[in-house]
Parts: sequence; structure tokens; C-alpha cells
Amino acid sequence: MMLHNQIQIKRIYDPPSDSDGYRMLVDRLWPRGMTKEKAHIDEWNKTLAPSSSLRTWFNHEEDKFEEFAKRYTLELAQNETEINRLRQLAKAKKLTLLYAAKSTIVNHAVVLQQVLQHTD
Repeated sequence: MMLHNQIQIKRIYDPPSDSDGYRMLVDRLWPRGMTKEKAHIDEWNKTLAPSSSLRTWFNHEEDKFEEFAKRYTLELAQNETEINRLRQLAKAKKLTLLYAAKSTIVNHAVVLQQVLQHTD
């Protein structure tokens, strides 16, 4: 089954929608100014967030994104069990990966979505 229609990404600050399905926050840190009530998340998955050292190095700098994506993909490869769990989840229902970064293009959720959609 193709997963690209089943996995979407969305800023946590955008209002929740009925079409979100299973809402999973994939940030290591809780989003600034967001309450647990307003977040409407089903799960907070810190396991698949970039390591603190990688996140600090990247600092959401666009010119580092390509290298960040490579390093983060390597980190994700170390967590195959969790990646497979999310793929299974996405087969059962729509999965929305939530992130707090300002950029909708330069953020770790974009990379995570691509990894989850890429099945061998």
C-alpha cells in the first residue's frame, strides 16, 4: 500500500482538523505557547525527533538543510522498529506528523515524512 496519502505534516499551531487522523507531535521539546488541550495530539513521539546535538547544529538554517536531512536520516535508520510502527499506523489510518518549526519546508518533519513514505 502506498503511504504518501496517509502521512501528512502540519504545524502544531495550525488548527486541528477532522481529516488529520492520528495526530503525532514529533518534536523533542514541547512547542512554545502551546497547551496540551489546544494541541489535540494522540501521541508525543520524542524518539523520532532529531537528537539535541543535531537540532542545535542545524538551528533551522536553510543552507544546512541538505546536510541536516542526511544526518537525520542516518539517525532515523537507527530506529527501524519505531519507523516500522509508524508505517503500520499509517496503513491503518491517516497519520499527521506535527512540528513547531516556523518553516513548512525546512524542518525535520519533512525528512521524517519522506523516510516513512520510502519503503523498500
